[in-house]
Amino acid sequence: MALIALSIFLSVVFLHTGSGSKPSADHSLCKLENRSADCNRKWLDSVPVDLPSGTEELLLDANSIQTLRNASLEPYQLLQSLRLCENGLELIEPGAFLGSRSLSLLFLANNALFMNYSMTATALRSLPALRKLDLSGNQLTEEMMATLIQQLSSLESLSVARNAIMRLDDSHFKNLLHLQNLDIQQNYIFEIETGAFEDLQGLQYLNLAYNYMPCIVDFDLAQLRVLNVSNNHIEWFLAAQNDVTFEIETLDLSHNQLLFFPLLPQLNKLQTLLLTHNRMSFYGNFFNDSESTLQIQFLYGNVTNVTTVNLWEEISHGTLSFLSFLDMSWNQFYYLPERFSEGMVSLTHLDLSHNCLKTLHINERELLSSLEHLDLSYNQLLDLQMSFSPGVNLPNLRWFNLSYNRLHGLPAEFFTHSAKITTVDLSHNPIEICALHGNTDGAASPICIDIRNAGSLRKLYLASCSLKVLGSHVFRGTSLVQLDLSDNPSALLDGLVPLQDVAPTLQVLFLRNTGLSAASTNVNFSAFQKLKNLDLSENSLASFPESLTGLKLSILDLRRNCLHSLPQHITQNQLGKSLRVIYLSQNPFDCCSLEWWDGLRRCHTVHIADMSQVTCNSSSMLISAANLPESVLQSCMWLTVDIVLLYIVLAFPTCLALLVAFGIFFLTFRQRILRMVKNRYRTSSSY
Repeated sequence: MALIALSIFLSVVFLHTGSGSKPSADHSLCKLENRSADCNRKWLDSVPVDLPSGTEELLLDANSIQTLRNASLEPYQLLQSLRLCENGLELIEPGAFLGSRSLSLLFLANNALFMNYSMTATALRSLPALRKLDLSGNQLTEEMMATLIQQLSSLESLSVARNAIMRLDDSHFKNLLHLQNLDIQQNYIFEIETGAFEDLQGLQYLNLAYNYMPCIVDFDLAQLRVLNVSNNHIEWFLAAQNDVTFEIETLDLSHNQLLFFPLLPQLNKLQTLLLTHNRMSFYGNFFNDSESTLQIQFLYGNVTNVTTVNLWEEISHGTLSFLSFLDMSWNQFYYLPERFSEGMVSLTHLDLSHNCLKTLHINERELLSSLEHLDLSYNQLLDLQMSFSPGVNLPNLRWFNLSYNRLHGLPAEFFTHSAKITTVDLSHNPIEICALHGNTDGAASPICIDIRNAGSLRKLYLASCSLKVLGSHVFRGTSLVQLDLSDNPSALLDGLVPLQDVAPTLQVLFLRNTGLSAASTNVNFSAFQKLKNLDLSENSLASFPESLTGLKLSILDLRRNCLHSLPQHITQNQLGKSLRVIYLSQNPFDCCSLEWWDGLRRCHTVHIADMSQVTCNSSSMLISAANLPESVLQSCMWLTVDIVLLYIVLAFPTCLALLVAFGIFFLTFRQRILRMVKNRYRTSSSY
């Protein structure tokens, strides 16, 4: 009896377990997994009614549900998340959510809710637990938006991006006391009235990017942590000047029309400030005190408020002691004012690239001590000075970009004071690398750059620096992993001797257009055993350096040289086993010496990146090596035959014919010939 009871109990447990977690095969359309039903892209025109009653997440994106009807979700009392994006949804009937009062996440993006927004608003009010609502891409105006979200006091996150909102006032966000995240990007907003966000006391994240706002004045949202107003038309950003501590941590003002550095709150917690792609500059040198103020009148109904701003006061950005990331690239800065970075004791990343800087003097001890990443590329720098002194150096600087300037040198003993520097880019500057006994003449800006003994340096870029022939040991004391000497036609006219000190550590080496040729006395790569990526393009190499066959290269660039062929068994040595990508185009390869080419194409582990551009020379004609005509192949066969054997083959028929003719002639006239011989040479016998 006990055994029968146990069997019944196990059967009931088995049946109960099976009904609680159905595999995906149990439903003809939707994929069921972990209380989630994925019904995306199933051409549905209504909510399925045969899903498990315990479903908590229902995905119905990209279907054809134009109306969410009353009681559509009644079977799913535990539903917490619903997605109905991209359905062409026009109407949610007032009773659609009556059975789903626990619904907290609702995604309705990319529909047509503007058509019946009043009835849809009634339906939304029946969701007391709704925390996140996505109404983006529904062609909503500001009045429609206000109707849809009114009385949704439980909302914490709201997106109305990609709609038709043009202006905001204090009537649009009433009673949203718990709202923390508001996304209004990609609308047509050109005006935000004072007090529009006044009721949003819990708002922390505000995204107003891609709108048409001309300015932001009297900014007073002290509770905000992140503000994104990028890609607008903002010319002025003026924060309210008071004693309130603003919680702002990230401010994105990039891609606007800012004319001046923003007037930030005096007390703030700003960590990231993005100002790239504006029109900012400092004009303090061009104005006297009498012309340095501007009065701005703000009209609010019948009230006129006059704000006086000192435009030309160059240090008016408030306290920035928390700032760690500052991007001021792509502006019009000709200089930085004295004490500009004063107080930026936490700044680690500073980007001033793509400006008009001609000189830059960094004197602040705090800035020098905190910087890790400094980008000064694409300026017009002629002079760079840093005030080093005992105890004042660059202890944390790791990445330094000075490319595309007009510098002739670096601050004296720069590498001595940068103990952690790993990456330096000096490309496109008319510099000179100090030889073994380089002379600095004691100048503040040495006439050459001494890289020796920069022990922390790992990546060095010196492309297009007009370098002269490099001397030996210019990289002594370094452990470079990546080196770029490209486009310095005279740098390696004497071969690879200048690189001997870094050969054991280099992994990436760019030697494009550096003067390497067959006449170089030393083009031996045997010491570069760790090399993985090698660029030898645009040189004058007439033969493949045999020392490369012993390396474990992954990428090899041989374009634009004078190579006629490659080693026939290139894929069978160490190089062939490790090589993954090779570039070969624009070399004068011989069409009749392409045995190596066939082997390389058959090697499935090597990708010829420019295969379609590789050509060979046949009778002064350039022909695609990948599609050689049959006529070229036949002509090459004749050229490869042994010339002696060819002469023998050609002479044999002639000799044979002559021999046969002589034999026939002899047999025909044998009697006469013998008689003539006897008569001619007969003599008397002597007795």
